[in-house]
Amino acid sequence: RRVHGGSVSKSIKMSILFARVSKRSFSSAVRKVDVSKYKPRVTKLLINGQFCDSVSGKTFETINPATEEVVTSVAQGGKEDIDLAVKAARNAFENGPWRKMDASERGRLMYKLADAIEANGDELAALECLDNGKPYMVARNVDIPFAAKCYRYYAGWADKIHGKVIPVDGPYMCYTRHEPVGVCGQIIPWNFPMVMQSWKWAPAMATGCTSVLKPAEQTPLTALRVAELAMEVGFPEGVLNVVPGFGEAGSALSHHMDVDKVAFTGSTEVGHKIMQASATTNLKRVTLELGGKSPNVIFADADIDEAIAQSQLGLYFNMGQCCIAGSRVFVEDKIYDEFVHKSVEASEKRKLGDPFRHDVDHGPQVDKDQFQKILGYIASGKKDGAKLVTGGDRHGEKGFFVQPTVFADVQDHHTIAKEEIFGPVMSILRFKDVDELIKRANATNYGLGAGVVSKDMNKIMRFANGVRAGTIYVNCYNMLDVAAPFGGFKQSGMGRELGEYGLHNYLETKTVIIKQDPRTTK
Repeated sequence: RRVHGGSVSKSIKMSILFARVSKRSFSSAVRKVDVSKYKPRVTKLLINGQFCDSVSGKTFETINPATEEVVTSVAQGGKEDIDLAVKAARNAFENGPWRKMDASERGRLMYKLADAIEANGDELAALECLDNGKPYMVARNVDIPFAAKCYRYYAGWADKIHGKVIPVDGPYMCYTRHEPVGVCGQIIPWNFPMVMQSWKWAPAMATGCTSVLKPAEQTPLTALRVAELAMEVGFPEGVLNVVPGFGEAGSALSHHMDVDKVAFTGSTEVGHKIMQASATTNLKRVTLELGGKSPNVIFADADIDEAIAQSQLGLYFNMGQCCIAGSRVFVEDKIYDEFVHKSVEASEKRKLGDPFRHDVDHGPQVDKDQFQKILGYIASGKKDGAKLVTGGDRHGEKGFFVQPTVFADVQDHHTIAKEEIFGPVMSILRFKDVDELIKRANATNYGLGAGVVSKDMNKIMRFANGVRAGTIYVNCYNMLDVAAPFGGFKQSGMGRELGEYGLHNYLETKTVIIKQDPRTTK
């Protein structure tokens, strides 16, 4: 049996999410966005419905990674601010109207927030571009619509969360209730700030939880602006709290005795620390979406141009700063040399530069630390003996730009084939046998995702069933939808986000058993 992927033009067209942005969608856009119209307007903490300075009065600078210039200064939250935010969230959960209001009303507020995000999409995309560096047109056409869609999806779930009546033995009535877990600490990364905020907030809102959100210190601007929009559309005080800051704030949140659950997206190293914090405090519930070293497999029967398109999208989207990036590209021996040659050609055609220009599809890395880390991995690849076939250096003299980089003749033991780089570095490995391929694909501590490009359904199913990973992309790398669960095996995390599965993390199941009068059960 054979299965066909879409044509090349379809595979790189903007789809539901992180996938599919083509230059055709920019044809009617201005050549460069006037960023002067979108100055950051919210730079303080949100605690109990009020924007305020931190207790310490400290601030930190957020940097434009394309220019290395300061964008603005933001209030720097610490342990005392986390304490205040958790107290506000607890009061809102226990005593406020949020948990007790009609579920349909919570959904209505979420729909209003989605509308507000769309109405302010130009501004939010500009803020995302300013402190994250992703191309404006990607933020505007992918991140903003997906965030709005996520709130709408879970708004629809708000009044559809219910338990079951269970037929137990004897004169008893038994039923279950699905109740909100309580106060949630939510820590999000810098690579998709708007999207990650929606992944955390939307299911928490739908289930009736309250939240203390800590955005990444590199990218706090959209989190604060969306929080302001939430206040404007009528969310009650204390339901949503936002505390930008550094590791101190995240640690205080994960150790807090009055936090019922922590949801974290970020590195595996920090994920271990959050699990330890839960174990040594109040055994708070934990969900983790962590790192990856995903294999993307190209079989010889694949359309070579489609395979190139899939591998480019799978690796270079968001400048390689994706947890699920297909950074280990396994290519069948028969087409290996041709694939390497065409990968070089495609990589060298990528347009780097000012992310506010509509024709740029590759922006800077998020900050200097990430920039230097990636260059260090490139040096490691060369030292280990992999063949650098294109890229391998910084682009330009200003900004944290790294050239799209391709290594050929990569071996499984090379550092660049084992460790998560989180940058635009493609490692191309050779394989001959499917069983050998599956064994090598699984030879990693990670298990977030995997991809395969082929027309042969037998090969596809062997690979999809044999690889231990949370998501398998068949001829559609990076396709994502709010209804489909997302998460990892092994050290790529625990729990799932998105879809109905994403609600389970924010609910407790209560069993109620009622003894009935035997006369009423006849």
